[in-house]
This record gives sequence, C-alpha cells and structure tokens, in this order.
Amino acid sequence: MAHSVSRTPLWCLLQQRATHMPSLKDLFKADPQRFNHFSASACGILLDYSKQRMDTTAKLNLLALARQQQVEQRRDAMLRGEAVNHTENRAVLHTVLRLPKEESFMLNGQNIAADVHAVLTQMREFANAVREGRWLGYTGKPIRTIVNIGIGGSDLGPQMACIALAPWSQKNLSLHFVSNVDGRHVADALANADPETTLFVVASKTFTTMETLTNAKTAREWMLAHGCPTDQIRQHFVALSTNVKAAEAFGIAAENVFPFWNWAGGRYSMWSAIGLSIALYIGPDRFEEMLAGAHEMDLHFAHAPLEQNLPVLMALIGVWNINFLGLQALSIAPYHQRMTRLPAYLQQLEMESNGKSVTREGQRVDYSTSAILFGEAGTNGQHAYFQLLHQGATIIPTDFIVVADDDAGLASHNQALLANCFAQSKAMAWGKTLEEVRQELGDQPDHVLAHRVFEGNRPTSTLMLDALTPRSLGALIALYEHKVFVQSVIWDINAFDQWGVELGKSLAQQLISLDPAAVREPEDSSTRGLLQAVARSQKLRRVA
Repeated sequence: MAHSVSRTPLWCLLQQRATHMPSLKDLFKADPQRFNHFSASACGILLDYSKQRMDTTAKLNLLALARQQQVEQRRDAMLRGEAVNHTENRAVLHTVLRLPKEESFMLNGQNIAADVHAVLTQMREFANAVREGRWLGYTGKPIRTIVNIGIGGSDLGPQMACIALAPWSQKNLSLHFVSNVDGRHVADALANADPETTLFVVASKTFTTMETLTNAKTAREWMLAHGCPTDQIRQHFVALSTNVKAAEAFGIAAENVFPFWNWAGGRYSMWSAIGLSIALYIGPDRFEEMLAGAHEMDLHFAHAPLEQNLPVLMALIGVWNINFLGLQALSIAPYHQRMTRLPAYLQQLEMESNGKSVTREGQRVDYSTSAILFGEAGTNGQHAYFQLLHQGATIIPTDFIVVADDDAGLASHNQALLANCFAQSKAMAWGKTLEEVRQELGDQPDHVLAHRVFEGNRPTSTLMLDALTPRSLGALIALYEHKVFVQSVIWDINAFDQWGVELGKSLAQQLISLDPAAVREPEDSSTRGLLQAVARSQKLRRVA
C-alpha cells in the first residue's frame, strides 16, 4: 500500500512550521521587500501573495513538497497525453484545444491537433454565417436570438466568458443560457423569443444528460408548436457533442453537429466546440484570442521554474491554507462586474475536480482536499458576506481579482473600485487593534470598543490583470485549471473524474416517475415520504 503524503517528513515539517507562523504584521516588518519576494507575473497577470500567512521557510518546504509529489513529472505526463485520468483510462488534453494551427499533437497515431482545427474551422464558418445574417430560419429571417442549452461545463464556462467579454458582442444578437431542468428556466428564455429567428445550441458531451435533453425537447416542441416544419428544424438546432449518432437521433442534422472528444473533460471543455456560443457572441477571432491566451499560460505552466510558476504557487498557497493552517474555504472576489459568474465557474472547476476522498490507489485520504468555494463580484460582496471575512470566528482566505484598465471610460468609478479592492485586502491583513479603536472613539469601556476590533491576520491573494480581454481571460482560466491539477497531484487524487455527479444522475433516472414504489430500499422512508407528499400536493391542486 502506498504511503500517504501526510506521513512524509516534509508534511510534518510544514505542520510544525504552521504552528509557529508569525503574524502578517510581523512578516511584513521582518522583510521590507516582502511584496517583491512574494509576488510573480506571467501572461499579463500579477499574483501578489505577500498577504498570505507564509514565510520563506514554509514556501521552500512547499516547493520541496511539490517536487516530492512529482508535480513536474505528472505535469509533463499530462501534457504528453498519458492517461492521467486513470479511473476512465483517458488522456486529459484540454491544452491541445488551444494549440496554434501550425502545431501537431499525436495521440494513438493520430494528429488530434488537426482534428481540433478542423472543428475550429467549422465553428468559424458557422459563427460567421449566423453573425453576418446568412444563416436563415425557417421563414427566411436571420438569427437574432441564441439559446445555449447545457449544464455544468456545457453552461458555466461559456456563460461566464460571454458575460465577461460582452464588449466584443454583436449587438443585434441576444444570448440566453438554459441549464436548470426547472421548467421556469427554459420558459423564461423563450418568453420573448421569436421562433422564426431563434437558434438553439444543444451542448452535451454524451447527449444523454437528462437536464439538457429535457430542455432541448421542450425547445423543439416550442418550435413545432409555432409552425416550424419538421424538415426545417435543422435551421434552428445545432449540437455540441461527442455522440454524433445520438444528436442525429434527436433530430439534429449531421452537418449541424460540432464534435469534440472524450479527452476534453466537461469542466475543461469551453475551449472546444462547447465554446460555440462564445464564438457566436463575440466572434471567432475573439474566441481564438481566448485560446491564444490560454495557450500562453500553458507554455508558462510547462516551462517556468516552480518558484515563479503561477499555477504552482497558487496551488501551494491553497495546500498551505487547507492542510496546514486549517482554513477550509476560499472566497473568490472578482472586482469587475463582468466577471460576476467567475465564482460559480470556479466552484465547478475546483470542487468537482478535487472534491475527492480517495487517493489514486483507492486509499482513503487522511487530509482535506479542495477548498469550499463561494464568492460575489466586488463591491457587492463587501455589503453581503465580507463581514464574516473581517470579523467572523471562521477565517476564510480570499482571492481578489482586479483589472487595472478602465474600459468603461468612467475613471472615478474605476478609481473607487480599485481603492475598495486594495482596502479590503489591507484591512484583512492588518486589522485594527483595541488601542487603535480607543484612539478613534475615546475613553469608552472595552466591551463597547471590542465590537470595532479587527483581528486581521487573514490571508488573501490579489490577481491583477492589465485589462480584461479575450486573451487575458483565457490566461486567467488556464491559470486556475492548472492550479487545480497541481493540487490534485500533491493530494494524490484524480482531478478528472466525477463519480459523485454520475451517482446523482443514475438515482434521478430511477426516481423520474415520482412513484414511491420506485424507492428500492425498504429503509428509505425519507425519499418515499417525499414522493408521497408530492403526490398528495399535486392531487389537492388538481381538485382545487
């Protein structure tokens, strides 16, 4: 049986160091150049981690831990196309999806980079036809509304990117994302849509996802009910899938299916045909700029020394906070309104990837894996959950993400935004002592002043982008992707399967009839009782 990483001398050294870690104030006092020593830059992104509760000894030991866990070798194996997703015996090659056109990549004797660019060409031609008004609906009118139907990686990534890159959108195209099987979601999207000018993009890797197919069938019925001839449905539906036959069986023409491959995991697939909605919304040129930004980060991850490697540094910060300082959560605070869906996207990326409790060898872990992610765009978050970050009994690290450029043309707004971001991280680091509060408020009882005391010493990182562009967004997302992989290597888990998700899917199919008799376990009185309660409620409503 393999030895747990938590039994290694380096792990023990880090545990000991964590118990004697000076405060952030003392760390800054001890090193006047701390910002320079605890920051790094690549691909137009600055990472300031000087406000993490980490000293040079801890950082060096964490880097040694990364080498002990063979981060470099495992990274190289993934990038070579080895089957690092061992539970499904698959390569993990989302990095190939953003290779430049002139490069090749051989997998099982086939140049899959050429396959990728063939699909990119198909996407480009289709996106241009729609954007230029050459793709016509069943009455000869151009497309004006696009509805992306997908869930998880087929929804969160494209939606996040389209909102973030809205300045590059084509103004006569409206875009909606439908993911929830709750009928209200699709009903709201269709409420103001014109069937003559609506295009549905059905995104499902396997074309078996219950939520996606349910919504797609509803959309198809809506089209037919509004007069679209069956043989003209092809003008209003395209599919993004690895299962071309299932898409054809649904009624989508073969030439309207944009394929991708099982070596591109769902939450890593926005760079593939799953990104068609992005290409439709911001144009294929801008979409390919996103790919180029991600590729630039891929090259940095592949070649930069660990000491300056942004994904590695971010991964080690997370390991340090989770496993040695005992800080189990992570707040994502993008100080840019257009990145409002970034926290939701990163929730899936990190928690679905690393929310695992057994090692690659199948042994139960005896340490925590994955942070619990949540977040909201700043400055909204300041007036919602930041109170907990500042004064709560639970210490929660934060990733602040900020953009230096003012692309709104409102300098005073950007000035206030940047000031707020930097003030929040400063307040979390430094806090405010009882004596400082007394100096401000005068001689009052300590129990009154205590409510205004801030302990500080709360760790944060700040990621600063020069500007929010397709290229920089691509680099930022690739940075977080690689961070997640590095953490999985250190924790010795598989970041690329999601069996918990599969269990929920199979149980939902078992219960789809809502018949209490579908509950197979005699002792499960809860599920049976809930189904019986639904039946009673629906019966009463029908009678009323």
